Amino acid sequence: MDEHFRSAPFGENLPVLLGLIGVWYRNFLDYPTHAVLPYSQYLDRFPAYLQQLDMESNGKSVRLDGSRVPYDTGSVVWGEPGTNGQHAFYQLIHQGTTIIPADLIGFLQPDVDIGGQHDYLMANLFAQAEALAFGKSPEEVAGAGVEDDLAPHRTFEGNRPTTMILAEALTPFTLGALVALYEHKVFAQGTIWGVNSFDQWGVELGKALAVAIIPELTEASDPEPLHDSSTNALIARYRAHRDSWFV
Repeated sequence: MDEHFRSAPFGENLPVLLGLIGVWYRNFLDYPTHAVLPYSQYLDRFPAYLQQLDMESNGKSVRLDGSRVPYDTGSVVWGEPGTNGQHAFYQLIHQGTTIIPADLIGFLQPDVDIGGQHDYLMANLFAQAEALAFGKSPEEVAGAGVEDDLAPHRTFEGNRPTTMILAEALTPFTLGALVALYEHKVFAQGTIWGVNSFDQWGVELGKALAVAIIPELTEASDPEPLHDSSTNALIARYRAHRDSWFV
């Protein structure tokens, strides 16, 4: 994937294409969030990794030259394995008022061979992609014999954008390629937006403030209020309860 990103023409370059699709969603269609939905329980923490990668890298409002960014950058990235999500937040993706682009990730070979279970898993993956794309029209609902008063609730608009990433098998090599794919995608987007994807001053600010607050929580005498009224009140409340923890 590293060599592919370095050498492939833009029209065939997977990280570049994913980056451009993400910019299209964020800046031209105003979709603020992006879901990553792997159909493998072994990747249950992969969306959380991508949260850190994407949101920490491109969650910026200042360009490389120090000027204010005049457009949106970054997306709210989240997700869960598809087998869990189908019974939870997929409802909002299918019929909610906010359009949520999604990456669906699947593997042709099973992680563990348990009878024909992988066939059912892949059937659900392909079915979700089809349902998100095409939905179910009022005519199809009516043709299925649904009562008139229920028809609007059973209608799906479709046209929910997805990207299908389908690999042979989940191996260490494939996992490395997936990580590299998304890392280079984030870099490509940061380049387009003109931000530094590699600083993290927002994270550093919270750490620096925490260092200053620690002694105010632990010293014997009540500290002089040095913060805003909300933070001072939180510190005072914490101190009032701290000594009673192990009584």
